[in-house]
Amino acid sequence: MEKKKLIRGRPDALNDKIMHYCPGCGHGIVHRIVAEVVDELGIKDRFVGIAPVGCSVFAYWYFNTDFHQAAHGRAPAVASGIKRARPELIVMSYQGDGDLAAIGTAEIVHAANRGENITVIFINNAIYGMTGGQMAPTTLIGQKSTTTPLGRDPRKAGFPIKISEMLAVLPGSRYIERTTVTSPKEVNKTKKAIKKAFELQMKGEGFTMVEVLSPCPTNWRLTPKDALKFVEEKMVEYYPLGVFKDEPVFND
Repeated sequence: MEKKKLIRGRPDALNDKIMHYCPGCGHGIVHRIVAEVVDELGIKDRFVGIAPVGCSVFAYWYFNTDFHQAAHGRAPAVASGIKRARPELIVMSYQGDGDLAAIGTAEIVHAANRGENITVIFINNAIYGMTGGQMAPTTLIGQKSTTTPLGRDPRKAGFPIKISEMLAVLPGSRYIERTTVTSPKEVNKTKKAIKKAFELQMKGEGFTMVEVLSPCPTNWRLTPKDALKFVEEKMVEYYPLGVFKDEPVFND
């Protein structure tokens, strides 16, 4: 009998564990992308991830690398401390929008402004996923949630925050890009962006962040297929994809 050839296997930087994410969630895709990049760059033994509070709180179960747990919103501060104490390490803060764009706004703004040599993977699914589907800072105008059952009204709840655009104007940010995972083509673009962010960190060039627009079928009350359409037709309209900053920070 002819032996079957393995076309694609599990990245070495991922553990052999079944993930807890809901069907259609983008977290699992991004986890795999990060793990593939870690393998390709050969940095598994000096890679450290920071898990937040939220849907990806158990990220440390899934990655076959060193990982730390940070309090809600504090992942950039923890990442900054690790990187300053051990500059040879490659440090990633992995955060959702309810974490990074709400309670963690101060940490992410000042880490970027200081030009901390860390990489942030920011998952934007426009809602609080783990705690019941409440409105997040990134929830779209008119989008329904458990706390905005009639849709987000900017006169009452303000406008959705565009984190990438906001951080791109800070002098300390080196590379900021927004991508998505709605198709194989977009997944490849996201992988390319994440790989570039890690490579820039390896060169010591400062703060890098990749924002990934990700579906949340459960809390959007949509099928996985329709959730992908929501990202493509609604989220991308307000949160355009692309590079928002890519220029050197330090002259030395």
